[in-house]
Amino acid sequence: MSRRDDGTLTDDGRYLVVSGRRWRATDPAIPEPLRQELVNELMAARRLVRSDPHTARPRVQDAKVALGERGDPWWEPTPDGRRVRLAAAMRALLRHRRPDATICPSDAARVAGGESWRDLMDAAREVATELARDGLITVRRHGHDVDPATATGPIRLARGPGWPG
Repeated sequence: MSRRDDGTLTDDGRYLVVSGRRWRATDPAIPEPLRQELVNELMAARRLVRSDPHTARPRVQDAKVALGERGDPWWEPTPDGRRVRLAAAMRALLRHRRPDATICPSDAARVAGGESWRDLMDAAREVATELARDGLITVRRHGHDVDPATATGPIRLARGPGWPG
């Protein structure tokens, strides 16, 4: 890699160079509205680092993993890495939205899969099932809580009884 001016991408688009240091770039396949939402969550979490590091650090980690800046490289995803990224995206999006808001599993799949998001829907539902089993989220259909393992059709994800904070 050749050294570039501050704040520029490497030729392959995988890294951002700032003050001679290389940082992993955000996955360019994330749809813009979701990318902006994750960036906003990251900035909100970073503002909390000094006053509440216990709460802030997991939020920063989730946002950075969802954006593709940590974890498996977004240009070489593994099945396990995608599952980690799906879970991080679900948590980051639910944190950023109102406490009573829901997300669609496809939002997380779009973050982790870009244009191939449909290929990740089964994995997204499996990750949602795991998070629901841990009590972190609740899975809903038509506004009612459902068993994610047996739910069919469209579902929504909400903060569950085990949601931190």
